[in-house]
Formats: sequence, structure tokens, C-alpha cells
Amino acid sequence: MKPAELVSRSPWLAHFNTAACNGCDIEVLAMLCPQYDPERFGVKLTPSIRRADILVATGAVNKKSAVRLKRLYEQMAEPKFVVAVGACAISGGVFSKSYNLYAGVDRSVPVVAYVPGCPPKPEAILDGLVKVIAKLRKAK
Repeated sequence: MKPAELVSRSPWLAHFNTAACNGCDIEVLAMLCPQYDPERFGVKLTPSIRRADILVATGAVNKKSAVRLKRLYEQMAEPKFVVAVGACAISGGVFSKSYNLYAGVDRSVPVVAYVPGCPPKPEAILDGLVKVIAKLRKAK
């Protein structure tokens, strides 16, 4: 099998909080609970960035976290995908006028999907991940 086929069947997630208020982080963790059952799509959280297929980034990206985010992205194996969760990860949110923030996650790493909201609901996050998986299945 090609690597993209394997990823489309059971993608593993790594979660990285760049500089968030923890609202999005709580919703990402809630999405991983049995109530929403992400494992029916093969989605599973992994503690190792080297085994992750999808990086879920939350929070506004500041100068220090941009370096760490890029390093984590480079450590991921191919194929790799990034999902920006929340208004802060997409555009900086309410902190966008701050002197030390970049506009969003896509300034540091390429983003495949955006999940808007402040904070987004777990259903929306799961829907965004399912759409990424559907893109992968169509690509093969």
C-alpha cells in the first residue's frame, strides 16, 4: 500500500497548543472522548510526533511557538497534514493586533483544513478531521 492509503484508513493525531487560552484544547480533548467516538474513523491520539499523520494546532502563534511548531512539523513522517483549530490558530483571533504574534498557523507550516470557532465545538473538529480523511481517500 501507498503511505497515503494507510493514513486515510487510520490517521493518528498529535496535538500542539501554540499559545492558547485552553478553550480549544479542552474541545480537542473532548472530541477524543468516547461520546464522539473518533475511533470509528480510525482517528487516534498519539504521544509521539514521529508517528503522527495529522498535527492539530490550537492557539495563536507567537515568535517562540512558531519555531517549535515548524520543528514538530519537520519531525513528522510523510505524508503529513496540519489542521488549524480555532480562531486564534486561523488568524490570531482576539490577539491578532499583538506585537509578538503571527497571523496564524499557516504562516509557519502548510495547513490542509481550518476549523473556525472560539472555541469550536467537538463535532466541528471531528467534522474537519473527517473531511481531511475524505480528501485523502479521494486523492488515492
